[in-house]
Amino acid sequence: MAAGSAAAVGRRCLACFMDPEAAKCSSTISSSSSSRQTIHFPNHRNSHQRFCSLSMNGCQGDHPQLPLGTVETRSFPAVPSPSLAVETLSSALSQLKANPPPYTAGIIRLQVPIQQKIEAIDWLYAQNKLLPRCYFSDRAQTGSPKLSIDCANGNGNGNGQSPKKHNKLVSVAGVGSAVFFQDLHPFSYRHWKSLKRFLSTECPLIRAYGAIRFDARANISSEWEAFGYFYFMVPQVEFDELEDSSILATTIAWDNSLSWTLGNAIDELKATMHQISSIVLKLQKQVRSMLMLSNSHIPSKTYWDLAVNRALQKIRSDSALIKVVLARSSRVITATDIDPIAWLACLQVEGKNAYQFCLQPPDAPAFIGNTPEQLFHRTWLDINSEALAGTRARGKSLSEDLQIELDLLSSPKDHLEFTIVRESIRKKLENVCNSVVVEPKKEIRKLPRVQHLYAKLSGRLRSEDDEFEILSSLHPSPAVCGFPTEEARVLIAETEVFDRGMYAGPVGWFGGGESEFAVGIRSALVEKGLGALIYAGTGVVEGSNASSEWDELELKISQFTKLLKLEVPLEIKS
Repeated sequence: MAAGSAAAVGRRCLACFMDPEAAKCSSTISSSSSSRQTIHFPNHRNSHQRFCSLSMNGCQGDHPQLPLGTVETRSFPAVPSPSLAVETLSSALSQLKANPPPYTAGIIRLQVPIQQKIEAIDWLYAQNKLLPRCYFSDRAQTGSPKLSIDCANGNGNGNGQSPKKHNKLVSVAGVGSAVFFQDLHPFSYRHWKSLKRFLSTECPLIRAYGAIRFDARANISSEWEAFGYFYFMVPQVEFDELEDSSILATTIAWDNSLSWTLGNAIDELKATMHQISSIVLKLQKQVRSMLMLSNSHIPSKTYWDLAVNRALQKIRSDSALIKVVLARSSRVITATDIDPIAWLACLQVEGKNAYQFCLQPPDAPAFIGNTPEQLFHRTWLDINSEALAGTRARGKSLSEDLQIELDLLSSPKDHLEFTIVRESIRKKLENVCNSVVVEPKKEIRKLPRVQHLYAKLSGRLRSEDDEFEILSSLHPSPAVCGFPTEEARVLIAETEVFDRGMYAGPVGWFGGGESEFAVGIRSALVEKGLGALIYAGTGVVEGSNASSEWDELELKISQFTKLLKLEVPLEIKS
């Protein structure tokens, strides 16, 4: 990317419709958003959560281009159990403090392979709600190669080739933040450079996990306040689940210019390590009957019908609008607590071809999801993205399922919606790639409850800096916003009376030679004892029907609601 072009990109915030001057985060809802309805998640620091130690905000530096003194990974011999891994890491921390590296800024990952496979979500559940925390699980089926993980030392092979089976990273869980990234302004090129400063191709498992708001122009409501415009974290303590083994790791980050020394980082990490549990029990991934005290929707069915019909009138008028994605927020209150990690574990049966994620900053509810939609995956300069649109239920029999598939493939309305998404992504990739291949151009992707129209798009970036350009141009896609983007965004802002927050925004991670983001759909905001907000959206195009779109919303949230409505236990995993 030319220097002038990069500078221009740097002055832009994520997505073409974001206005960094108009979007300011505040602790209260402005008068202009008085029509928005919110659910309040009060601070339950004493009753529900335990907090890890403080860390530094990597966005506060004045010189995001200034390299760190060191970015390194130190690996230790494999051990048979998590408790021995904790002992090894604690000893290594003491040695690091006794013999500190001669740098004023750096990041060091210490890691110990464990000679048994332990599920990362089980480890996270065992940490007794330590915050902040994150979880990201890859899809079981992936169409693009991942960087290989050398189980002997936990490093990537650096060649981008498809790894051996036992080296595949399945999922990652983390608590505490060695360094976090958050600001009072929308995610920009400068923020991206600040984040990338702590990453290296030589240390592929040092990653920043997080999410970005769907629309930075929208006012932040109380339930999303702790997330800000974006929130990313490099975990202090991280558990990596591989296909045949595991890795326990700690990360120390410091920068004297941010008033955060190596000594501060080590002392705070030690405080977190004292709270880490080495006793990891396999989650009983089953759901018993839950009595729902209330289940309400914003908007209601009546106002939903009005909103869809208004959107159709705009589409049929002389406006440029072709498609808009309208969403709904469903508040569920149950008689018994919903634990977000246990709930997410139960959703894994729904996610054999989906990403599972959890992000929970301090003093915040947990944002969890089970999304089938990839925004992009980058390995070095190779980039992949997907188009996903059109929704049908799965059939109760093989013949019925096939008939529903054929109906979806032949539907003019769904073909229009899908084509808008696919062609929009293709054009955006072509802006930063030498060439773009679309294969398959249109087929069915089947999930446990639903099936969608699907296409895969691949290209090769001209520059690594184009990663930010890809993120800022691909989000929001027509699959979650509409087309054209600005017209759709304006209608969404005029129509929806709740804050989407991170729902439908980018959720994933940045690494050195690799990054991956999903679209934060099929998601919920939940905190134990306080209920949940479940989000879903549907595309409105010519031919849409308000009642059918409402039924599609119900279908999309059924993976959550059916877990609550069961009268007998649902066995998820033996």
